[in-house]
Amino acid sequence: MIEFVNATKVYGKSSSPALDQLNLRVQNGCVFGFLGPNGAGKTTAIRLLTGVLAPTSGTVLVNGTDVREDPVAVKRMIGFVPDSQEMYERLTGMEYLNFMADIYGVSSADRKARAEKYLDMFMLEDAANERIQSYSRGMKQKISVIGALIHQPPVFVLDEPMVGLDPKASFLLKEEMRAQAQKGVTVFFSTHVLEVAEKLCDQVGIINHGKLLAQGTPEELRSRTGDASLEQVFLDLTGSGEDDAE
Repeated sequence: MIEFVNATKVYGKSSSPALDQLNLRVQNGCVFGFLGPNGAGKTTAIRLLTGVLAPTSGTVLVNGTDVREDPVAVKRMIGFVPDSQEMYERLTGMEYLNFMADIYGVSSADRKARAEKYLDMFMLEDAANERIQSYSRGMKQKISVIGALIHQPPVFVLDEPMVGLDPKASFLLKEEMRAQAQKGVTVFFSTHVLEVAEKLCDQVGIINHGKLLAQGTPEELRSRTGDASLEQVFLDLTGSGEDDAE
């Protein structure tokens, strides 16, 4: 389970918090979509969750463990696909997967089986022994996803995971996210693609200016506002303008 308890993040001497007393709970086995305009605070929240940043105040818990108090333990529980593609590009795809498996202490047999499964799923077998620097954006995204799943984490976190993926790869990733949730994994992802959130998510949260505006199933949010689509709910709550980059 993921919990944000009054989690606040202020960058430098800014007078406006990037994240403002966020209170949010995501149960195990849930696919949770985190929605908001650019600059709303989604990536900041994910960075607090994954231990990349520490909150200015408040608490972030993963399966009862405080990220601030034991960040290494939390990171072991998480498979993370960031929004950036800053990777070890001089490694081959397979070397990268072995590196990730080494970090998480995955056995030789398990890493081999999982690498074969996901390389086949995402059609990267032929590129596995090529350097990542030769990969397209979509291929880098796929190898990042495989690396995040190599230790079969109980929490799977993705920041804008569909960016750069072709329709088939996007479909396969959505199927895998659902399969992970069915095994009890907590799946937490940000996205701007509201149709994906509406079809895939058990619950969504909508954030703007660092504040959580709404949380519930897509059906609950539509019924509360009387809107026909999640897109209209989003626009009603946040307005149609875009803010600065996160």
